[in-house]
Amino acid sequence: MQVPQHHIFVCITQRPPTAGASCGHAGSRLLMDKLQLLLLEHELTQRVRINGSTCLGPCEVGVNLVVYPDGVFYQRVTEADLGEIVEQHLLRGQPVERLRLRDTAARSAIG
Repeated sequence: MQVPQHHIFVCITQRPPTAGASCGHAGSRLLMDKLQLLLLEHELTQRVRINGSTCLGPCEVGVNLVVYPDGVFYQRVTEADLGEIVEQHLLRGQPVERLRLRDTAARSAIG
């Protein structure tokens, strides 16, 4: 088994509707499945691992995911963004700047 170069955590937290926004309600599990298919298409499954995660913090800017070891947090990720994340970030090493978490209050909530 090859040690992965990247590890992606996708928030799949699904709070009760009365508790406010959550990535799970925004479709993060389906997004995670589609990302896995893209990794298969690009033959990256040995180099990149994907896991569901509990809350990454800023639910109001979900769907959220983080790419390690780069420490790049992405916000408001949609299915349309996944190809760009794979091709630009995972294959070329350049984070997708327009999707990066910028809000300092949200980042401080993460820790």
